[in-house]
Amino acid sequence: MRIKEIQTYILKVPLGEKRFFSSQCAFPERNSLLVKILTDEGIYGWGEGGQYGPAEPVQIAIEKVLTPLLIGKDPLDKEILWHQMYNHTRDFGQKGTYIEAISAIDIALWDICGKALNVSVSKLMGGRQRDAVDMYATGCYYRGDQYLDLGKTLDALEKEAASYVDLGFKMIKIKLGLLSVEQDAKRVEAIRKTVGEDIGILADCNHAYNAYTAIRMGRVLEANRVLFMEEPVLPEDIEGYRRVRGKLDIAIAAGECEFTLYGFKRLISEGCIDIAQPDICCTGGLSEYLRIRTFAQAHTTAVIPHAWGSGIALAVALQALASTPLEPHTANPVMFQNEPMIEYDRNFNPLRDELLIHNIGIENGKVKVPDGPGLGVDVDMDILKKYI
Repeated sequence: MRIKEIQTYILKVPLGEKRFFSSQCAFPERNSLLVKILTDEGIYGWGEGGQYGPAEPVQIAIEKVLTPLLIGKDPLDKEILWHQMYNHTRDFGQKGTYIEAISAIDIALWDICGKALNVSVSKLMGGRQRDAVDMYATGCYYRGDQYLDLGKTLDALEKEAASYVDLGFKMIKIKLGLLSVEQDAKRVEAIRKTVGEDIGILADCNHAYNAYTAIRMGRVLEANRVLFMEEPVLPEDIEGYRRVRGKLDIAIAAGECEFTLYGFKRLISEGCIDIAQPDICCTGGLSEYLRIRTFAQAHTTAVIPHAWGSGIALAVALQALASTPLEPHTANPVMFQNEPMIEYDRNFNPLRDELLIHNIGIENGKVKVPDGPGLGVDVDMDILKKYI
């Protein structure tokens, strides 16, 4: 079997009034880049990358730089091909665009391998340990212009948080960092009061703070029994991470903006984090995720993949988590119960909820791991064309 063709698709969905904000940026649209690798035996695989910034540079990296390396190669040699792509771009692409491009291609190769062998990706990754994965709701972003009016914001936040509890979520991740510590403290307090003590709260700062301010915010989170603080400081600020983790009792999570095992080696070995959050579609694909996961396990650091993107990205994270062994307790035994969890973004996202021929289902507070070979999913080309 040989790689015959590599196709790329940039998908965009304008959000209009549904746009939302984190501490660092506005989200006026949902966007992603899908890769389809075709073989001379008719088997094809899907991958995803280009989720964070503009997808166009990732597309160009795939089409102009990486595709010429891959045409005519055996897709089952996915490990060999990963290192060929990385070595070819190492001098100028150790992070960012080129790693995202490699990620998308690598995922598609895993999909092909699973289909060729008639087994799931989770089986290829070591075995399928579970058929469904616990989930937590990601929401409570800053929305419209109302975040400037704290009174309206708190009312809307309380209703939003209550809606997640009504849907059966036992864990909610909220957004912080766009307002002052004092204003965001009121947001945290309002959400805790609304959901009660039995619901776990996680907080994502999207690297809004320096170390001093992150520690101040962390004290607020500790007082409100928040279970982890995600990306408290800039991704580059290794010393800042160590300072924050050393001063707080709350678990520190990070890694969605980190790339490859080399990036996570620093975060973990230098004592920066308790929870690693690689985004498989950005950090190097499934091949590199396995290396990151193994390194993290050797250091008793929990791994919860960041999941953001289309239905393909969700399927990728689910296959990875289906193969993840039980880990030591992190932050609070009630939170994880040794079982991995998946992030389930509650914002409008037709690229996740409409794109697949058989969209991924939710049952009893868990996300079902797709059955079937490879990733276990396929793209509805009519829906794909709708969002190109």
